[in-house]
Amino acid sequence: MKKIIYVLILPLVVVSGLVFANREVKNEASKKSISKPLSAAERKAALKKWEATRDGIKYKEWEASPEGKKVYAGAAKIWKHTKDSTNMEAVVTSLSLPPGSRLGFGVMVKINDVDYILSFGLEDFDSNFLNVNNEFKQLHTLQVNDRITIRSHNVSYAPKYSYPIVSGDYVERDSKIIYKRAPRKGGC
Repeated sequence: MKKIIYVLILPLVVVSGLVFANREVKNEASKKSISKPLSAAERKAALKKWEATRDGIKYKEWEASPEGKKVYAGAAKIWKHTKDSTNMEAVVTSLSLPPGSRLGFGVMVKINDVDYILSFGLEDFDSNFLNVNNEFKQLHTLQVNDRITIRSHNVSYAPKYSYPIVSGDYVERDSKIIYKRAPRKGGC
């Protein structure tokens, strides 16, 4: 009887020891992965290091090119509106984005005689992938030359695109709201 008890307890002790040891290893790994934010000097050094790479050199060349300067000038024209998230009057110039873009759903617009990409993000598809089931339904009704009012909190740019990229937060046509970005879930 004692031998049977010892035979049953021994594997239990071995397994619990392995589980406990594995838990400690995971805790140590998670403690190491938490890092503090970089200081200003460390960020500056990392930026300098990146600028010396092939991608950094290409980006700097694009910034100095006429195309890069045009994109920066376009972004600067609407900077105040995006900073304050105020209304901007726009005209839809194209219902498709430039070829090869990976911005999700968007349209081309003209604001104060400057062309912009108005990007809304990725579209959601329902379970059978045939029907679009998303918040962009009313945006699909836009037509070329429609006058719209937009609000955005962000304008960005990338060497891949010849236009500044405006994140669409709010779109209104004929005094009717046709899109309003839902607040992010889970905080910031």
